[in-house]
Amino acid sequence: MRYFYTFFLTIFSISLVTGCQNTKEKQLSSVENSDEKWWKEAIVYQIYPRSFKDSDGDGIGDLKGIISKLDYLESLGITAVWINPFYSSPNDDNGYDISDYRAIMKEFGSMEDFDILLKGLHDRKIKLVMDLVVNHSSDEHEWFKQSRSSRTNKYRNYYHWWDAERGKPNYRYSLFDINHDAWKYDSLTNSYYLHYFSRKQPDLNWENPTLRKEVYDIMKFWADKGIDGFRLDAFGFAAKDTSFPAFPKGYEKNFMAYYSMVPAIHDYLKEMNKEVFSKYNVMSVAEGAGNSFEDAHNLVDESRKELNMAYAFEGVDIAKAEGYSISHFKKVFSKWDSAFTNKGWISIFLANHDQARMVSRFGNDSAAYRDLSAKMLNTFILSMRGTPYLYNGDELAMTNAGFSKINDYRDMATLNEYQNQLNKKGNIPAFLNRLQFECRDNGRTPFQWDNSVNAGFSTGAPWIQVNKNYTSINAADQEKDSSSVLNYVKKMIQIRKSNQVLVYGIYNLIDKDNPTVYAYTREWKGMKMLVLLNFSNQTSKVNTGLNLAKAKPLIQNYSNLNGETLQPYEAVIYQLLN
Repeated sequence: MRYFYTFFLTIFSISLVTGCQNTKEKQLSSVENSDEKWWKEAIVYQIYPRSFKDSDGDGIGDLKGIISKLDYLESLGITAVWINPFYSSPNDDNGYDISDYRAIMKEFGSMEDFDILLKGLHDRKIKLVMDLVVNHSSDEHEWFKQSRSSRTNKYRNYYHWWDAERGKPNYRYSLFDINHDAWKYDSLTNSYYLHYFSRKQPDLNWENPTLRKEVYDIMKFWADKGIDGFRLDAFGFAAKDTSFPAFPKGYEKNFMAYYSMVPAIHDYLKEMNKEVFSKYNVMSVAEGAGNSFEDAHNLVDESRKELNMAYAFEGVDIAKAEGYSISHFKKVFSKWDSAFTNKGWISIFLANHDQARMVSRFGNDSAAYRDLSAKMLNTFILSMRGTPYLYNGDELAMTNAGFSKINDYRDMATLNEYQNQLNKKGNIPAFLNRLQFECRDNGRTPFQWDNSVNAGFSTGAPWIQVNKNYTSINAADQEKDSSSVLNYVKKMIQIRKSNQVLVYGIYNLIDKDNPTVYAYTREWKGMKMLVLLNFSNQTSKVNTGLNLAKAKPLIQNYSNLNGETLQPYEAVIYQLLN
């Protein structure tokens, strides 16, 4: 999600909620009586289509490329894919600026290709979740072209306009604008339009019921084609106070408190649920989860009839260039789990298209520990309660790209911020160093299929450089290596699919003050599992209080086990026997 891109944003924090922990018996009763849903049991694999597989040699991944790798997706064992936008787009923000919601971007293929892809996924019992980008459109969408043509045009109210004779509107912060100014003057009608993201991404006016009906009709178009879910991009920003009052000076340092979850958002989601979600067996998830647990619960409490699950960013935003503490990591994920023990559902993830590579941020991408820490991190994602999301390439332990020059990057937000730093004479070397760790282009380099030219991604020059380590990190080599990260992830996926305790089971943190080890149990319907994860490069002790002599290891990333003494980045799951 672009507005959580940590280099440009101040991370919002969510205060601890007290009173969420019930007794263990009440927790077990609550979970065991909850409804079991396919989307709770799903294992979602995110595909960044531009970088996944190119079929025609133009250096850009496409739908036919994904089709050619359907057997690979099936071999992973995942049950759903989320594909980033492939609608028609001028590509100012890599497809998140949509010019036609019912057409396929020419670089990605045709509607016939989409139909073949959807059928191929369904034939393999894999569901498809689409990105729905309706906080804003492209400025090249016909709606906006009409909207800016005249103040009396019927599409004028599809967007947020401010007539210049009223004076300049109150300042609004833009995440992607070079000057971070969200109001763009347009001389055609002597007015300003609002864009929380780039100038080419004008915000849609959700107060307009006609606009809302247009969006629901778009959703029905895709649902009627047979897709299985929607991920609502940046939707927490959709509702706005259209009087645009002045905000306190410096509000942009905590802009989420002013931009996110304006109360009308719930009315829009309830209407969306009534018009679309209630009529199709589709999964719904909004990017972000608001500013508090109350916000998150209001989004996903089933009785409110809004969305299925929350996708909260507090956990993924922990990793910093200067490091992070496992104590903080445990606190955040335990906090979110406790808040959703009895109602609602959450997503579990450590990476996506808006983050740098998982193993470089949360693990250790050195040759000595890359594979071990990647296995450990994937064990975490696939053993927690909540729907797990795996980002393409993390099953191989793909790493950050190591880009050193601004010309290496393609991300519009990064390039605009670089220009902003130049304009205000910022510390450019420090800026470039931080980009190496956290720029989202690190997660967008081409998928490393094999050790041939361009990592087997394309026969042409890729749109962004392939990571130079593709000769040692690629799918072809790992498929043949029984000890590879890829084969470990496949095994871990099968363990989760075969053990519903890892889906629905109560989570209980163990040895919570341990500074290096994350240990917890999962318990459901008489079955109990213990997960031990060493997040450090040191041998670490953990105090489980359990008799591991009677425990059966289900998966481990070392060949030898030493009980409560964990080797660097060790991961092991035990089935606890009575």
